[in-house]
Amino acid sequence: MSGSEEETYSIMFSSLKHPARRKILRMLSERSLTFSQMLEELTIPSSHLTYHLENLGDLVIKEENGKYKLSSFGKASVSMMKGAEEVPDVHAKKFSTLPLRWKSVFVLFAVAILVLASMSFVQYAGYSQLSTNLSNLQQDYGKVKTENQQLLSWNNSASEAMLILKDVIQLDVSKYQASLISNTAEYRPDLGGVVEEVMKYSFTNDMSAFELTLRFRNGHFSLYQLTQSEGFPNFPPLYTQPQPSDPVQAASALLQRYQAVSGDSYLTDMNTLLAAGTNFTTEQTLGNTKMAISSYNGNAQITLEFTCNGSDFTTKKISITSENHVITSMGDDYFLYNVGSTQVNISQDQAIQIAKEAVKNYSWTTNGTQVSDFMVLDNPVSAEFVPHTRADNLTTLYPYWYVTLHLDRTYPGGVDVISVGVWADTGEATNIEALAGLT
Repeated sequence: MSGSEEETYSIMFSSLKHPARRKILRMLSERSLTFSQMLEELTIPSSHLTYHLENLGDLVIKEENGKYKLSSFGKASVSMMKGAEEVPDVHAKKFSTLPLRWKSVFVLFAVAILVLASMSFVQYAGYSQLSTNLSNLQQDYGKVKTENQQLLSWNNSASEAMLILKDVIQLDVSKYQASLISNTAEYRPDLGGVVEEVMKYSFTNDMSAFELTLRFRNGHFSLYQLTQSEGFPNFPPLYTQPQPSDPVQAASALLQRYQAVSGDSYLTDMNTLLAAGTNFTTEQTLGNTKMAISSYNGNAQITLEFTCNGSDFTTKKISITSENHVITSMGDDYFLYNVGSTQVNISQDQAIQIAKEAVKNYSWTTNGTQVSDFMVLDNPVSAEFVPHTRADNLTTLYPYWYVTLHLDRTYPGGVDVISVGVWADTGEATNIEALAGLT
């Protein structure tokens, strides 16, 4: 694989370090699912699912009806996953055995079809764009002005949203017909009773249309996400101030504006790191902040996470994503989580051995039948350091190993993997789960 392909893969799949997250993407590529539906299909603890969804980040979107779906970034990731996993078609082999004369005829025929299809598409796209522009130009300007004024008279929470849009994102709302699609609020028991408010807006003009989602947790900004449906990338969002075309510089300017609005002190080291970052920066640490940048051709994935004594607390982080030189998302869960302990007394190898011992007496039941006679393979095996919350405090992180043990075959219930949690400070095994269809 070439260097550019590796960078692209890094951008698309930086969050996919575990087979459970790949299965979540495959599930959501078929249909939208609620949190409970995913729990039922995956048969894992809700805290594990929350962790996986947080790590998938910008690949998934939570809709106003509570269901999760793939973002455009997620759909592209699934397409690349399928491309990497598909076995070459047998017909391709048969084609290679055809005489040269017939191969030439087939190629010419295929090229002709592509040319005709391209011409038809260009004509259709041109007509469609002209029709859309005419329709937009005929809209009543007074309606646009009225709806924009409506944005300025939102309630208190929406006023905070407007502050983020105007002073942090610097979106020029006066250039769009804007409307509030939905405003929902819910308690998140899986996050210790945090109140989560999600607001979704629609912005349109005669050149583009996009939906914008803002999330607040306990009144603190938590997520900005932009999904463009028309015009992108030829007509990016319109801003009140010029935005740097370099994605790292644009992210640095965004984070500085965010600190000016929020006043959060933890952003100081982050701003120092990001201001010195370049497209070629991979990892750099300052104090208890670790920065990782993966960028390629106008796309970038930037994370700024808490670290201590060589242990990375990946859940406590700020993440910024840029696509085609446009910042499409920014998430802040750094403020939400505390760190209960940074003491790591159990190594990765020790965690694997503890997990293997813990499953010796483990069993699961499928269709009334108990399964206990199974074999765990020595390889492949993985132990991922993912600081985790404990039941008594769902917003405080403790060092934790997520161990994945592969079985020698598929057992009743489709089980081929057993996952085990091992607390890295105490060595206690917890959350043993039989998982289906993950290999």
